[in-house]
Amino acid sequence: FLSVFVIERMFRMIYDVLIVGAGVIGGMLARELSRYELNVCILEKENDVAMGASKANSGIIHGGYDPVPGTLKAKLNTEGVEMLFAAAKELNVPHKRNGSMVCAFGSEEEHTLLEKLFHRGQENGSKDLQLLSGDEARKLEPNLSKDVSMVLYVPNAGIIGPYELTIAAIGNAMDNGVALTHNFEVAQIYRDNNIFSVFSSSGQQVRGRYLVNCAGGYSDRIAKMAGDGFYSITPRAGEYMLLDKAEGTCICHTLFQCPTKEGKGILVTPTAHGNLLVGPTANRVDSPESRDTTPEGLAQVESLAAKSVPSVNFRQVITSFTGVRATGNTGDFVLEASKTVPGFIHAGAIESPGLTCCVSIAKYLVGLLAEAGLSMREKSHWNGTRQNPHSFAEMNDAEKDDFIKRNPDYGKIVCRCEMISEGEILEAIRTNPPALDMDGVKRRTRSGMGRCQGGFCGPYVMELISRQLRIPMEEVTKKGGKSKMVTGRIGEM
Repeated sequence: FLSVFVIERMFRMIYDVLIVGAGVIGGMLARELSRYELNVCILEKENDVAMGASKANSGIIHGGYDPVPGTLKAKLNTEGVEMLFAAAKELNVPHKRNGSMVCAFGSEEEHTLLEKLFHRGQENGSKDLQLLSGDEARKLEPNLSKDVSMVLYVPNAGIIGPYELTIAAIGNAMDNGVALTHNFEVAQIYRDNNIFSVFSSSGQQVRGRYLVNCAGGYSDRIAKMAGDGFYSITPRAGEYMLLDKAEGTCICHTLFQCPTKEGKGILVTPTAHGNLLVGPTANRVDSPESRDTTPEGLAQVESLAAKSVPSVNFRQVITSFTGVRATGNTGDFVLEASKTVPGFIHAGAIESPGLTCCVSIAKYLVGLLAEAGLSMREKSHWNGTRQNPHSFAEMNDAEKDDFIKRNPDYGKIVCRCEMISEGEILEAIRTNPPALDMDGVKRRTRSGMGRCQGGFCGPYVMELISRQLRIPMEEVTKKGGKSKMVTGRIGEM
């Protein structure tokens, strides 16, 4: 925890840039700004980073065939693919260039759509696109349904760990001097004498010269608070099912069905960690917080996923979840300096392919800040790399034995499903941005992400959090706020 002195200083000083939202866009922007001699602060309403759409999405690096040519989505998707692969390597985030296929199922209408997407991708500058017959596709992907008649093959596409990318980007930014304040739900924004005063719902105040709105599903509300709410966000929920690693090798490419106006449809994809992911649905919901799964939605996911890969064994499902994407009413990303509020920068309506574009969007936003008058001088020493948090798991037995002699905490396996050691969990609690709750440890280490979903390792992880943060077990939460894991000892109740 930060000292009282540091917290008071944080709320007294005037930052050069305030970023609302610690998702992948806000995180990658913070990393880009950390290259310069600037005071930057991220304001996040939750107890951890990557708590919105950045923790619950498909984790796909899109090849660029889908966005309408001439849009920001098209431009930043094409530019962003290689930028993201490079950043993932620098930040040691799990990723893979596995390629994707968009599948048609015998309909002439779908064949025409694939041809349209092929030409659109070429116009956008997407690399090495191919139209394949169903038989040609099954040579590359043997478990593909026999009903698939044609595919758009996108070799340049990939998969990545989305929440790990966000954690790594913000951690790297913090290591380079960026401040993060969590549990700061923005309630009011004022601008006076060229300074933004941002107040939280608990009355805390943070001030800055420039304000960038990266609030995801809440970006339209933040824009209204700042005095420039010209667009709206419709939250759209997508339900997913995650299958055990036993199913992770049944396919190697990311498989889409032909897109509709609601989105890219149900996909079947391996994950960067070797599981199999299927989904999402696309249903309008009332709030970005509407993350419930439904029997009807999961049944739809299973039925449509089986259409692409009939051999998927859904008995291997280990968890299900819902992510909520921020669909705007403009048809494109909203990335622009406010025309009415000087120093206010919009970064809203970042739906798919927003994850793919996160680095190119961040660089675009830095350009907007420069045009708005922000003076930027590059640091003489900036470190854009981050240590691999999974390096111990990737060692061979001899390397592990040697490492454990020097670091005994790594010799105790806490999570047997994912083979995560006590040392890795302690490191997650100590490293920027530190894990402060159970889900935070889970996202950083994968402890609790296996078949038992934390049933065995959970109590000991709670004990480690309690010990490291010096808080009683009764204050350990699942995800901050009121989500306490226990309320007291049985004998005292």
